[in-house]
Amino acid sequence: QVQLVESGGGLVQAGGSLRLSCAVSGGTFSSYTMGWFRQAPGKEREFVAAISWSGGRTYYADSVKGRFTISRDNAKSTVYLQMNSLKPEDTAVYYCAARSGSYHYTLVREYDYWGQGTQVTVSS
Repeated sequence: QVQLVESGGGLVQAGGSLRLSCAVSGGTFSSYTMGWFRQAPGKEREFVAAISWSGGRTYYADSVKGRFTISRDNAKSTVYLQMNSLKPEDTAVYYCAARSGSYHYTLVREYDYWGQGTQVTVSS
C-alpha cells in the first residue's frame, strides 16, 4: 500500500518561506509523477505544482510561479515544495499526491494516492 506523509507546514508571516516535504513508502517512488495541491476553507482543492518521475519536468499554477519550487529526491523517496514570498492567500491545507506515469497531470482526479495534508497559514 502506498503511503504519503507530508510535513513542514506551519504559521509564517507574509513574505516568509516554508519548505514542505512528502515522504512516500510502499511503492515505486521513482516511477511516479508527484504533485502538490492545496485546499483553502470553502474552496475546491487546486493544483499547485507537479514534477515528473525523473525530476526533469516541472509544472506550476500561475498563482505560484516564480515563488514556489517543486523538487524530488528519488534516493529518499521524498518530494519537496519550497515556498517563498508567501502571501495570505497561500493559506490552505497542502496535500501531496502521486500517480504512475509521466505527464502534465494537474487535476485532482488524475492522481491515485494522497497524503493527509499539512496546514500552511500565512499571516498578514
